[in-house]
Amino acid sequence: MAGPTREFWNERFQSGEMPWDRGAANPQLGAWLAEGALRPCRILVPGCGSGHEVAALSAAGFDVTGLDYAAEAIRRTRTLLETANLRATLIENDALAWRPDRTFDAAYEQTCLCALYPDHWRDYADQLHRWLAPGGRLFALFVQLLRPDAAKGAVEGPPYHCDINAMRALFPAPRWKWPKPSYPRTAHPRGLAELAVVLERRGRAGASSAPDLPRAASGAPPQGRARRA
Repeated sequence: MAGPTREFWNERFQSGEMPWDRGAANPQLGAWLAEGALRPCRILVPGCGSGHEVAALSAAGFDVTGLDYAAEAIRRTRTLLETANLRATLIENDALAWRPDRTFDAAYEQTCLCALYPDHWRDYADQLHRWLAPGGRLFALFVQLLRPDAAKGAVEGPPYHCDINAMRALFPAPRWKWPKPSYPRTAHPRGLAELAVVLERRGRAGASSAPDLPRAASGAPPQGRARRA
């Protein structure tokens, strides 16, 4: 697979070399919660990393699932939850391959898309559409970090720049409903920024290019290493 490997991410988390990590939940998540745009529901956080957003959502009463394929990231998230006496379902698995047993009402996308080599973006977008129930919402933070060599065709990252035009092509109508711009822009201490966009998953169950998941009220534990922390 092109791009960063599982070993790359495990080494980053083990060494603490995580320049993208604010040490706290993204302020835009706090804004969505405060304004009521995001209310308690069954929510997925793919690429959950150190788990700051997982913990914040759990504390706010969400049924939250954190997904990451780096074992060290899952360990960090579990430790954070245990320290704060919070609960969430943690899954150690590849976001491009994971198949849960039922859909989610919402997904919080912040660090997974920009961590994937762009060749894999289409597969990941299909996964997001598959994971969400019809009418489910994607709370996305698209990283803005345009590097000088991009004008020469270089693909540099992670994090990879998520150009808004590329995002419109990646999450097209009629599969997704887009709000009208402009979009809130959140600054990052490391100099990058993120555009906050809330997309609505369109289409009937089964209308996706890949099979949808059932909306069962209960079922077997999701595939992969699932643990309740």
